[in-house]
Amino acid sequence: MKTMSASELKAKLLAILDEVAATGERVIVTKRGSVVAALVPAASAATGYPQDAIRGTGSIEGDIVSPVMDEDDWEALRS
Repeated sequence: MKTMSASELKAKLLAILDEVAATGERVIVTKRGSVVAALVPAASAATGYPQDAIRGTGSIEGDIVSPVMDEDDWEALRS
């Protein structure tokens, strides 16, 4: 795991990004000696979206178009 200052990262950003992608090694970024960020490789693009994990597991039960309540019960419609 590498540690570097924010100013050094700024100067070498593109090379550091390529290195993190190639090696998978984390880079800790500091500012005035305090840790402010960690640069880590991105998750594989093959993983897709988080919603893909639950796709196809739901089902529609009953009428999904009609109002849930009777219009007479809506206070906003009363004059």
